[in-house]
Amino acid sequence: MAGPFGTLIFFVPVIILFYFMLIRPQQKAMKAHQALIAGLKRGDTVVLSNGVIGKITRVEAEQAMVEIAQGVNVAVVKQMITQVRDRTGVAANDTKTIAKS
Repeated sequence: MAGPFGTLIFFVPVIILFYFMLIRPQQKAMKAHQALIAGLKRGDTVVLSNGVIGKITRVEAEQAMVEIAQGVNVAVVKQMITQVRDRTGVAANDTKTIAKS
């Protein structure tokens, strides 16, 4: 089996291994990130790719406005959002008072 058929028998399992170890997990991660981006809405607390944490104030087609400090909004490309920490939760810097009963 030193001919071309023997070489083929060696490379087929290697290609299958590469598919299941590298390509398939990457495709799953890409689909999960696209679903995360598609589900963004106002009020979500997000983490950007550079580590900045902020709250979404407006969502557009390709970008979102993120409040990174009180009164400081920045336009961010939606693909740079890596994680959604809290969906529509009350931010810690909100000035709303909680009514006591």
